[in-house]
Amino acid sequence: MSKRKKAAAAGATAAEAVDAVKSNPYIQKVASDSDLHDNVRVAYESARTAYERLASGKSPSKAVLEDKKLHANLATAAAALKDVGYALADAPAKKKKRGIGRKLLVLTVGAGVAVAVSSDVRNKLLDLLFGAEEEFDYTSTTAPATPVPSPAPGAPTT
Repeated sequence: MSKRKKAAAAGATAAEAVDAVKSNPYIQKVASDSDLHDNVRVAYESARTAYERLASGKSPSKAVLEDKKLHANLATAAAALKDVGYALADAPAKKKKRGIGRKLLVLTVGAGVAVAVSSDVRNKLLDLLFGAEEEFDYTSTTAPATPVPSPAPGAPTT
């Protein structure tokens, strides 16, 4: 690939990256929210101070258990990071494109409900799937049996 083509391809991908950054609501929130900037700065400074106190020469286990200023710095950093998380969670979400999949799902559910509720629709569906029911009249090809005469009263039965 020539240098000119490589440069054009790199320019196209850079332009696509810039467009993606401009349309990302989280990046827009980070770039424009001054409270978010302050919370990130406070969290960083508190965490850096806590790390310096932890590495100051005392044993780390003793510092973690007994150093009240270390505890305060860690609490401040945690609170600031919590606020950063809440601010980023409140960033406006991109609109999702709802295409044919959602419409197909609604149509399928609606058809299922119609079949379940309406006996007319259910009968039409069964007729379409399996053919119309054939109604027929049954006529027997055998003659009815002749009744056996009942024995006279008091006659011996065999």
